[in-house]
Amino acid sequence: MNATIDLLKSHRSIRKFTDGKIPRELLLELIRAGQSAATSNHVQAYSVIHVVNADNRSKIAELAGGQDYIADCSDFLVFCADMKRSTEAAERAGADVVRGTTEQLVVASVDTALMAQNVAIAAESEGLGLCYIGGIRNNPAEISSILKLPEHVYPVFGLCLGYPDQSPEVKPRLPLETILKEDYYQDEQDRKQVESFDATMNTYYRERTGGNKDTTWSEQLKPLFTTKLRPHMKNFLERMGFQMK
Repeated sequence: MNATIDLLKSHRSIRKFTDGKIPRELLLELIRAGQSAATSNHVQAYSVIHVVNADNRSKIAELAGGQDYIADCSDFLVFCADMKRSTEAAERAGADVVRGTTEQLVVASVDTALMAQNVAIAAESEGLGLCYIGGIRNNPAEISSILKLPEHVYPVFGLCLGYPDQSPEVKPRLPLETILKEDYYQDEQDRKQVESFDATMNTYYRERTGGNKDTTWSEQLKPLFTTKLRPHMKNFLERMGFQMK
């Protein structure tokens, strides 16, 4: 395979960083690389908040679940789905704009994720480490207040960037045949494949922690579908103008 594919397959989340600072021009170049991602109808429905203020980073770290590496990494970015800029531009061009649709929420969220992943790949190509922070959606209203986000903009996730101070193993992924379906959705073998993957992940967790973590992929999913549902997101998005109509 080529170097790009090898890089993509070597991704690890990094949560310990050195004191090294990313040069400003490199950071800007990463954002430019992000802007080159595919975007629905060229809407570019995203904004990126570079959180520099140390107090704000500490507050966000706490609001995101006590993730200290938000404060410790070289640079912390919050990727926001942004329909404010584009709808206002269309309005100025004479359109009778409709706001708050479900499709706009989907477009902005997808645009933001694609842009961020370009940034991530570019960063790793430069030897940087990173960690996505979905925990900012634990308290999205408070974080939106810190970042002064207007209506029709919402924080999707954060991204820690810096020089790695750890080298964890690459975490295994589901077998390819589990997620790649031919012609139509087929799940006859999914249960067996998931059971096999659970065994793989159990070995991975035990080896990574010296036997201190004895769990599986399926076990790790349980809180995501029981306690970490973030039911507040619907009301929050509606308050921010994403009415899903």
